[in-house]
Amino acid sequence: MMIAKLIMKPPVTRRILFILLTLANVLNEVKGRDYFNPALLERTEATNGDVDLSGFESGQQAEGTYRVDIVLNGENVDSREVTFTRREGGTLEPCLSAELLEGYGVKKALYPALVGKENCADLSAIPQASSELLFSSQKLLLSIPQAALSSPARGYVASEQWDEGISAMMLNYSLSGDHSRTRGIGNTSNSQYVNLRPGINVGPWRLRNYSTWNKNSQGKASWDTVYSYLQRNIIPLKAQLMLGDSSSPADVFDSIPFRGGQLASDDEMIPDSLKGYAPVVRGIARTNAQVIIRQNGYQIYQNYVSPGAFEITDMYPTGGAGDLDVSIKEADGSEQRFTVPFASLPVLQREGRLKYALTAGRYRSYDSRVDPASFAQGTVIYGLPAGLTLYGGVQGADNYRSVALGVGKNLGVVGAVSTDVTQSWSQLQNAEQERGQSWRIRYSKNSVVTGTNFSIAGYRYSTAGYSGMQDTFDSYRANRSPVEKRRNRMEANISQSLGPMGGSLALSALREDYWHYGKSLQSWSLSYNNTWNGISYGVSWTQSKNGSSDSNDRYDSDRLIALNISIPLQRFMTNSWASYSMNTSRNSGTTHSVGLSGMALAGNALSWNVRQGYASEDPGYTGSLNADYKGGYAEVSGGYSYDRNLQRVNYSLAGGVLAHADGITFSQPLGETNVLIKAPGAANVGIKNQSGVRTDFRGYTIASNVSPYRKNDIGLETATVADDVELELTNKTVVPTRGAVVRADFVANVGLRILLTLRRDSGRPVPFGAMVTVRGTQGQSFIVGDDGQVFLSGMQPQNVLDVVWGNDNQQHCTTKYTLNMAEYYRGISVAESLCR
Repeated sequence: MMIAKLIMKPPVTRRILFILLTLANVLNEVKGRDYFNPALLERTEATNGDVDLSGFESGQQAEGTYRVDIVLNGENVDSREVTFTRREGGTLEPCLSAELLEGYGVKKALYPALVGKENCADLSAIPQASSELLFSSQKLLLSIPQAALSSPARGYVASEQWDEGISAMMLNYSLSGDHSRTRGIGNTSNSQYVNLRPGINVGPWRLRNYSTWNKNSQGKASWDTVYSYLQRNIIPLKAQLMLGDSSSPADVFDSIPFRGGQLASDDEMIPDSLKGYAPVVRGIARTNAQVIIRQNGYQIYQNYVSPGAFEITDMYPTGGAGDLDVSIKEADGSEQRFTVPFASLPVLQREGRLKYALTAGRYRSYDSRVDPASFAQGTVIYGLPAGLTLYGGVQGADNYRSVALGVGKNLGVVGAVSTDVTQSWSQLQNAEQERGQSWRIRYSKNSVVTGTNFSIAGYRYSTAGYSGMQDTFDSYRANRSPVEKRRNRMEANISQSLGPMGGSLALSALREDYWHYGKSLQSWSLSYNNTWNGISYGVSWTQSKNGSSDSNDRYDSDRLIALNISIPLQRFMTNSWASYSMNTSRNSGTTHSVGLSGMALAGNALSWNVRQGYASEDPGYTGSLNADYKGGYAEVSGGYSYDRNLQRVNYSLAGGVLAHADGITFSQPLGETNVLIKAPGAANVGIKNQSGVRTDFRGYTIASNVSPYRKNDIGLETATVADDVELELTNKTVVPTRGAVVRADFVANVGLRILLTLRRDSGRPVPFGAMVTVRGTQGQSFIVGDDGQVFLSGMQPQNVLDVVWGNDNQQHCTTKYTLNMAEYYRGISVAESLCR
């Protein structure tokens, strides 16, 4: 009555009453819990009153091990399985070791109490630190004050997360060849090239070999071993130990191929370090030609190209440096030769960073006439304040000594530059001891504002008395041939963006001349490329001069110009293009060609092209047909070409074989570092970002484009999963070390998919929200939906199920179902079962 009377009072009195009631609630500290009213769910006559959500109201989850993404202060730092236990208050607490937290950047030394019991860190030792499990998204949120964290570089991955991989044997292979027939005469010839790269991984050790076999058109066959070595990571030193055949670093001295031992820093172990410069081989072929690339005298690449400009970017890394000698053998028997510089960027290191390399062994030359002289070499590079870098080194052998000293400077917006001088004391065969100097300057710049990129620009001058170590060793040939001593060397690779509509320019240049030798080595290339309304076009110009002493060689020097246009045909043929190319040579006239090309099959695994051309000079009409297929087990390609004088069929097969604890897996060509994808039972499943790669009949395959010491996400294409396969996870994150084969395990539940309706003895359905598990297994649980329906995956034709919807003895039942396979709709079996 009192409240009723007060309500009848004036408005001011009513306001005071409402304020008092609010304060009373606050003072009494009234607390409530989250509650979802089952009455809000859609009801049917059959389910009226049979909704039980008590298992979900508290938000609690069972203790156990869950795979979660670990997010530290908003940044995803890891993905792993974590054991959770119940803490006071009912929430789940993660068990993370103190060492693991230290790998995430936690300053463990500042918090001795962080090391808890049973190898589980006590986060409460860090003031204001906390953890929270978001079960619905499988994320563990860690909140740690910034003062308790170190400041790792961007892209840093703690070495504790690096995976040395599994023990395995591997073989990378590549086979290419051609069969040619001369028209009219009827003469035939064959050539083959085989590239084998076997290897063995045991723990951190990697044993590798690189061998080639070549048989030319005259029938002469030869084997070459490019290298054999044993390698391992030395993680505390951030270095690689190499025993066997390799090449010394090229940042201070010229690279020397050797057989011996080397301990050298590995920049990829350092976050965001500069990557080594890798050249792209560009050229122009006048006809259907064969391209052969050699490095340090060893043939490392062979393939076939159509007339016009080409780019080669898929060479397998050889582990060393040295200019690339490119030979283009045309269909008419002529040959172009030019050199692509393979050099290093300016020498720079971050402040306080020490980079070193210690090498000792015997000089390893492809020329068997050269004596394998012993030598030793050491180089050191150290980052100083103010963007300076100091570097130097020494080399020593019986007939050679040298000392180098240099400095690098980060010029900010202007770029980066380094300069050095090398003093040598050498004694060539049948000559007096000489001494001389070599000065070198290198520059690079990448400007986002202007779109200019000097990937490498350098100049070197050597006095007449200077000799490099390799030049000195090469002078000791059995035939005592003279050594051409380099005088000047200029090299540059420059690209320039001309704006959104202006396209881009690229320049590559190399020029060398020699003491006491009139001819020079030259290689120049200039190209312009652009697009307009989907049409791409480009113009290329190359000039080469190989410096041969044979003045009668017609192709000692040549100049070529090429024009290329590509037009998409999406309106008529999906993933297809029409193209036109024209190239003209100072020595061989002009060639025109038109063609069609395209991609087909799932993941664009098949690429093809057809071309028809005409040359103003011999060989007249030309034509070619080529196709390349990237399959789950290998990559195969083939082609046919013809002209007035010659018909040629070329072929290529490349792939990888991996032998591991679970069997043998065939794949596309392996990379330096690889991931074995293991998903037993999930056959023919595609892999994200891997063209043509699918799991084999057992559920295994290999992903090869991964980066060492970095996080790599490996994902399965869910659209390619079979109807009877259910994947618990579709993505894994791996952090391999260099050369490792890491395993990414995916759990696939193979079995039937069932939409099962569960009813009790009364005929009423099992309550909404009940949990269903398969008896005798530790697998996943399933949740009952409306009208007692539950969707099950990975099931057998008959099973026993346990159903629980509360803690009382009356709130559970058991059912045994047997499927009638006739009731099967779009991969899902439909059935009913009585639960007692």
